[in-house]
Amino acid sequence: MSPFDALREILDLGGPVVAILIAMSVVTVAVTLYKLWQFAASGVGRHRVLSEALAAWDAGDPQTAHARLDKSRSYLAPLVRVAMNASDTPGLDQRLDAEAGLALAGLERGFRLLDTVAQLAPLLGLFGTVLGMIEAFRSLQSAGSSVDPSLLAGGIWVALLTTAVGLAVAMPTSMLLSWFESRTARERVFADKALRTILVPGQAVAQADDTRAVATAPGHA
Repeated sequence: MSPFDALREILDLGGPVVAILIAMSVVTVAVTLYKLWQFAASGVGRHRVLSEALAAWDAGDPQTAHARLDKSRSYLAPLVRVAMNASDTPGLDQRLDAEAGLALAGLERGFRLLDTVAQLAPLLGLFGTVLGMIEAFRSLQSAGSSVDPSLLAGGIWVALLTTAVGLAVAMPTSMLLSWFESRTARERVFADKALRTILVPGQAVAQADDTRAVATAPGHA
């Protein structure tokens, strides 16, 4: 039996509920492929060059920082470049936080759809099972005194088919969503650290500590 014949048989047995679940699985696959492409194109998780630029800036070497930044393909590189070129601008930190939040929101696009599929698929499967059980018991009642146990058993396994399909759609979708969300959470932490490193580099922190130490030293006028 070919895969298409097997799919056609499942659709015939499960009815419209299974058809809806299969359509949801197709949408899930499409969204997943798009998110994988988007993450790869944006350089999500690949910040080695950008980290080198941040380390150079933090060490007080802006020339090396700009040179490394020009080689970065991260989606955060433009924001970091703006921060480097206008680090003394008042209110820049709020503006950069807003821009970083917008970029991360773009990475999270489609998560709500995956979450909806993960939650709705088991419920649809259960709904199909309830409908199938109702039909099975209706057929059993129609049979009257000449009850065939195989009639009830066949109706039950067909009814349970929709629950199985619903779980088969929901479980991988939930796992994929958790993976995407964990990647985005790490990106959020990295973006915040990157912007704070540019706005308050280690050299400035060290100078502030030295100034504070001199000011609090005994005998300081």
